[in-house]
Amino acid sequence: MDGPHASGARFVATQTLLTLDARHPYAAKSLIDAQDMHRTVMCGFPGWVDDGSRDARAQMGILSTWTLNLREARLSLVVQSQVPGDWGRVPRAALAEEPETLTLDRTFSVGDTVDFRTVVNPVYSRPPAPGSSEKTRGQRVAHTRPDHVKNWFVRRLQPSGEPPVAPDGVTRLGADAPADQLAVRMLPRVSSPAPHKGLRLVRAEVRGKLTVTDPKTFVGTLTRGFGHGRAYSCGLLLVR
Repeated sequence: MDGPHASGARFVATQTLLTLDARHPYAAKSLIDAQDMHRTVMCGFPGWVDDGSRDARAQMGILSTWTLNLREARLSLVVQSQVPGDWGRVPRAALAEEPETLTLDRTFSVGDTVDFRTVVNPVYSRPPAPGSSEKTRGQRVAHTRPDHVKNWFVRRLQPSGEPPVAPDGVTRLGADAPADQLAVRMLPRVSSPAPHKGLRLVRAEVRGKLTVTDPKTFVGTLTRGFGHGRAYSCGLLLVR
């Protein structure tokens, strides 16, 4: 196959699985407060960037996602990064198991298929009301129905031969999937009571199978994530 997308693209990152006791105050606070969960994720990366850097998470390529098993009181937090983490700041009493770290090194080519899971913040911009000033920005609104979330995700798929940015400006994933085989589940919202009052994120889980159509774009998606809410455990694409 000729063309700019014919060759493979290599994905390198590190992923750590933190299994926390959900009953421990350290983990319980992270579940209650999205900003506290963000701090838990970021605590593993001291010293890599200057204190106070506004884009510290993006500089280090940090993405995360978590699941909660209420029956076993286990909080499973996956953290991906471009630099190694140091989890010594997590209280040992909060750990249900020792952290498990993997180095990911995989080359993707056109036609490769992967099973995937992702948690997304499915939002769109609602245009300003008619008559608003030119400086008025659109309002960010979340999809709350599974069928709308599926449409939101499908718009980001990249059929073979299509460019990485859609005509309407949406950034695509570098992979395609049959829409009727995507599974969508709405998840509980996350919020932060203070000092980030008003932070309230709608979340949805999407699962399915992807076929790589543009390896370079796909590796970019794996590395940087996609969509909004990446500082709050959305936008990480897990594949196997």
